[in-house]
Amino acid sequence: MSEENVEIVRGAYAEFNAGNTAGVLGRLDGNVEWIEPGGGNAPSGTFNGPEAVGSEVFSAIPENFDEFSAEPDEFKDEGDQVIVTGRFKGKAKSGAGLDAAFEHDYELRDGKVTRMENKPDPDAWAAAWS
Repeated sequence: MSEENVEIVRGAYAEFNAGNTAGVLGRLDGNVEWIEPGGGNAPSGTFNGPEAVGSEVFSAIPENFDEFSAEPDEFKDEGDQVIVTGRFKGKAKSGAGLDAAFEHDYELRDGKVTRMENKPDPDAWAAAWS
């Protein structure tokens, strides 16, 4: 099951970077807990359910960025958890560049993401969202 979890998460990045946020949201459990660190104008707090993730997290990206991608480098299989490291890249509407390392911690159950915590480099993240 754990390799399947890695593929579910890997597919979410492909969907996200292709602009298909509905495809990402479809991989989330109905009661998903999605945790964002904030910084600058970035979403902050815990968002519950795919609808909240879409309307309060994903919708903030095009409001603040002309270009934005999450580029994973490594997927670490930990059974019901998948740890992803990579970089956020982009260009904010303010003109600021985004190049921030991240760690994303996922928990999955029955083929769906039940929890995700975004842990970007705090300084680079906040600067791009300001």
